[in-house]
Amino acid sequence: QVQLVESGGGLVQAGGSLRLSCAASGRTFSSRVVAWFRQAPGKEREFVAAISSSGGSTSYVDSVKGRFTLSRDNAKNTVTLQMNSLKPEDTAVYYCAAHRLFLGTIKEVADEYAYWGQGTQVTVSS
Repeated sequence: QVQLVESGGGLVQAGGSLRLSCAASGRTFSSRVVAWFRQAPGKEREFVAAISSSGGSTSYVDSVKGRFTLSRDNAKNTVTLQMNSLKPEDTAVYYCAAHRLFLGTIKEVADEYAYWGQGTQVTVSS
């Protein structure tokens, strides 16, 4: 029902910025909460941020608050994660995910998300 494709990853120096995009296909995308998760080598997948279906509500993990901003454009079926002041500990594969339910509330647990992209690598050098 929903297919997701991430883009925008890359290599950046500490203090730099990157913008990740998640492009979706499927008519139900605009009705779903969308989240970003990340997974660093040897670590479990971690919640990063999520946005409600309307875009009116967002949630961030404490470690990225004030540095990352999540937004969405439902007319274009896209979600964007603007990442500023990047740190080496932000290095990970970043995944976009869409919630399993229509008009669900924001959740920070990966099991709540049924649709996942392939991931995009973000590497921050010190």
